[in-house]
Amino acid sequence: MDNNNKVCVDLIVPSIEERYNVFIPVGKKTLEVIYLLNKAISDITDGAFAMSDKLSLINAEDGTVYDVDNTFLENKILNGAKIILI
Repeated sequence: MDNNNKVCVDLIVPSIEERYNVFIPVGKKTLEVIYLLNKAISDITDGAFAMSDKLSLINAEDGTVYDVDNTFLENKILNGAKIILI
C-alpha cells in the first residue's frame, strides 16, 4: 500500500493528554481503525489507555462524530485532519 492510500492525521487522545501523528489507510472502516488505534495506544501506554468498545472518532474542528460503518475516505477524513479519540 503506497502513501496515496493513506492519510496522516493528528490524533488527539484527551483521556491520557496525548497527541499522535498517524497514517491511516483510507479504505479501512472507521470501526476497525478505532479498534487498531485503541490497541496500539493501549500497548504503548502499558494499559493506561484501556481497551474499550465504546470509543468514537470526532472531528476536532466541528465536532462531527464520524460514522463507524464508513471508511476514512467515505467520512472525508483528509491529510492533516485533527481527530479526537474518546
